[in-house]
Amino acid sequence: MSRQILVTNALPYANGDIHLGHLVGYIQADIWVRYQRMQGHSVHYVCADDTHGTPVMLRAEKEGVTPEQLIGRVHGEHLRDFTDFDVAFDNYHSTHSEENRLFAEDIYGKLKTAGLIETRAIEQFYDPVKAMFLPDRFIKGECPKCGALDQYGDNCEVCGAAYAPTDLKNPVSAVSGAKPEMRSSEHYFFKLSDPRAVDFLRDWTQGTAADGTRRLQTEASNKMKEWLGSPGENKLSDWDISRDAPYFGFEIPGAPGKYFYVWLDAPIGYFASFKHLADKTGRIDIERFIDGAAAAKHGTELVHFIGKDILYFHALFWPAMLQFAGYRTPTQLAVNGFLTVDGAKMSKSRGTFITARSYVEQKLNPAWLRYYFAAKSNGTMEDVDLNLDDMIAKVNADLVGKFINIASRCAGFITKRFEGKLAAPDLDALAPYRTSLEGGEVARAYEARDYSRALREIMRLADVANQYVNDHKPWELAKDAANTERLHTVCSTALNQFRVLAGLLKPILPAVAAQVEAFLDIAPLRWTQLTDTLPAGHAIAPYSHMLTRVERKQIDALIEANKASLAPAPAADSHSRQRHAESQQKDAQAATTAESHIGIDDFTKVDLRIARIVSAEHVEGADKLLRLQLDIGEEKPRQVFAGIKSAYDPATLVGRLTVMVANLAPRKMKFGMSEGMVLAASDESGSTPGLFILSPDAGATPGMRVK
Repeated sequence: MSRQILVTNALPYANGDIHLGHLVGYIQADIWVRYQRMQGHSVHYVCADDTHGTPVMLRAEKEGVTPEQLIGRVHGEHLRDFTDFDVAFDNYHSTHSEENRLFAEDIYGKLKTAGLIETRAIEQFYDPVKAMFLPDRFIKGECPKCGALDQYGDNCEVCGAAYAPTDLKNPVSAVSGAKPEMRSSEHYFFKLSDPRAVDFLRDWTQGTAADGTRRLQTEASNKMKEWLGSPGENKLSDWDISRDAPYFGFEIPGAPGKYFYVWLDAPIGYFASFKHLADKTGRIDIERFIDGAAAAKHGTELVHFIGKDILYFHALFWPAMLQFAGYRTPTQLAVNGFLTVDGAKMSKSRGTFITARSYVEQKLNPAWLRYYFAAKSNGTMEDVDLNLDDMIAKVNADLVGKFINIASRCAGFITKRFEGKLAAPDLDALAPYRTSLEGGEVARAYEARDYSRALREIMRLADVANQYVNDHKPWELAKDAANTERLHTVCSTALNQFRVLAGLLKPILPAVAAQVEAFLDIAPLRWTQLTDTLPAGHAIAPYSHMLTRVERKQIDALIEANKASLAPAPAADSHSRQRHAESQQKDAQAATTAESHIGIDDFTKVDLRIARIVSAEHVEGADKLLRLQLDIGEEKPRQVFAGIKSAYDPATLVGRLTVMVANLAPRKMKFGMSEGMVLAASDESGSTPGLFILSPDAGATPGMRVK
């Protein structure tokens, strides 16, 4: 039975760039959406920029633009970044929209009718210079607990203490620097402490949806017990939902000079974006997804993907607002943890506060990050650690060494020997794939958002395919014409295995899967069709590399780029800074030139020889090495281990001439003794993928010296 699901992601605030920490939750959601669609379910996936509030208003003022101009520009930047990482929303909207205003006013009006809105006077700090009441984060002073200077009005970043802004010693406005005054103002409150709301939330946060799915992960529901207290106890406070002018947001109906607090209309933005999508397409009945009675009747689902830092708003305020305004409540909250980099918080000084834009501009493949985040995601609220060395190793070993390697080892034989047409596959070799799919292990893991468990099973199946290729050695079969039919079957079987793996990985690697579909000349892969096989005579396209390896120098460049982009500029004027930089650059270039020269005697120490590649084969257990036997005119060939596996199919190397260093000291490796080094070219900037071994001109013979 096809499910009808509305999926949303937490709305990024329109006051900053998208960084890798943000992308954890968006990639997790996008994977889940793509999996559901592969299963044939109907999914609407929407998001929007969260645009209202004091920070946006003040930033726009500082930049000399209107808030509308600022959020319009940021909206384009955010959507661009999400698109670059294959996060494919059906609609990306804004909370500063008429749809959002209408929903906010409707929900507020119904809560007021239900007796859950009240007004009361409160005292808060006021900036007499800017003529505005100050949010807690715009008041600074000395921590009342430890005395630390320059702390915010809600908590101390030194000792971790939480407090009211009125507790700060020597408070000042972070906006103008003026000493704030205490003034009284009438505010509007949502009565979250009302017994009706408390009883509802106590049940909702511990309950399940109609299909038995838990609304909250175990960690989240336990946190709700802490916040709600024991039965009969009421630990909830009423929620201040208003702010005073000047404020960028929606004015509260019937309350001139009072505005909805950003956190009231932000989650409502999910519905606003959905309505915007429905109005554009004209094909969606949104009442089935957002009206309480209609949603129950039609069995639609509402799944929110959020970070654990906003759990309080989404598990308490949001469902209570919806419940008592007659709207449907979420089916499920999918809560993700924070991102750490190499085990620590993202840091600007270390260059690990990495923006999505810098990742793309440094030409790192977004597929690498999607795969690594998936491998670290287990469906819980645990933090995800981006260990950069581990990412290099995992992507290179799994995606290049195991997955892509299958096609690169076999496709060339089909193209060159069999006119690009497949033979009937060996069904026994495909049996493990049928068994796994029928058992549903990967499907259950995807459904539970335990992508790490899904990938463990997928990589096990990749090992099965590589073992099949290793056992049958198509490069050996190709040497004897008597084995032509067997060669055809083996390579066709391996490509059928490759097809299944591409389908299983498609939710995580949509761009790579699209390349596989084009290479195999097949329709978009669907889950229910993964047990099918490509028939005898099916024609494939010529193979070309789909993924390159991650190089450490690329990661180093990314870190350096973020250090440079986030470092404060020196105090000197721009002209003197430029002159100083130019002088330093010239000095560095002169020093580099002097150090880079060598004499002819240095060059003649290197014995370069023409070598014929007698044999080439994969090295079991090695991610990047090929074992080469090289003839340089000696009594027997030399064994050399070359790190060119990502660039070359071994079968295509046999018989080629290349250049090797013949007098390099032998090096003992765990795979055997390496007796030289093959020369290869690559682009140091990383902008040109691949490696290119050197080849001499026609007429060169093995053993000739290069000089």
